[in-house]
Amino acid sequence: MAGSVKKKQQEIERLRQEAPNKINGEMITQVMPKQGSQTHIHIIVSRKDASNSISVSPGSTYKSSTVEMNGKTVQRGFDRDAFSQKAELTFDKLFNYKRNYVETYKARKQLVKNPTKYFSSVMGLPISQKAVALKLIGKSGMPMPKMSISTNKAQLVFKVLKKIKQGLDTAINSGSIGI
Repeated sequence: MAGSVKKKQQEIERLRQEAPNKINGEMITQVMPKQGSQTHIHIIVSRKDASNSISVSPGSTYKSSTVEMNGKTVQRGFDRDAFSQKAELTFDKLFNYKRNYVETYKARKQLVKNPTKYFSSVMGLPISQKAVALKLIGKSGMPMPKMSISTNKAQLVFKVLKKIKQGLDTAINSGSIGI
């Protein structure tokens, strides 16, 4: 590192002061006890059924359905949509969480499948919710376009959606399981 040690120490101290996550004014460290409940869950789903012949992985091509096996009706597959929606609803109810539209599973899925409809849904939210939604979108790290000044709203929306779609395509292609 080149430069003055004193300046580097001042820069380190400035960055410590600006650190966003603190408890009682101190930066959070690995060994620091945190306030509140520290529970979390692990959801383990077997990749195959008991017969080891049908994949039940969330990324499986088998969707949730019933089939007849050995004279019995058997549930097979994994319904990722139903699971995600129920988990979201349970969390919101349990923790009394007021989820903004952009944080919902339905919205994220809509963003992937139809960005134009997603963006129009965001713009149709009440003003206070829309402000929070746009702030969340900005903080999510979604690439926001560097645009020249558009002459009308339609051009602006088109440019924004095009950049959002590019970012989503990159994210989906780099993920192990697409929606």
